[in-house]
Amino acid sequence: MGKRDDLIATYADDLKNKCGITPDMDLLTKVTIGCGPAIYNADASTVAGSQPSELETVKNNFLMGKLGLADSPALMEAINEAIEVYGKSERNKYRAVVYYMLVVKFGKESVYG
Repeated sequence: MGKRDDLIATYADDLKNKCGITPDMDLLTKVTIGCGPAIYNADASTVAGSQPSELETVKNNFLMGKLGLADSPALMEAINEAIEVYGKSERNKYRAVVYYMLVVKFGKESVYG
């Protein structure tokens, strides 16, 4: 297994054990690949759930940019919900895990079809 496969296994483990979600491994793999090289950078691979600017970036670049969703208060609510499910006290909230939860929440799996 390569480094990406190891990371995907870590993300799947977090989804199962920290979020109570059984991941669709095919979708999780595609979401992880979609994150690009950010998954290999310690800072970029995580979402700082307590930083409003970071949450805005997730909303603008991922939800609106990648998933094509229209701006609305529901977007930030969904991000905060994903952070809550992951656990506010959890230091390492992996970007791929948060993105996975958001893709499923908005039913945008087709973006990765």
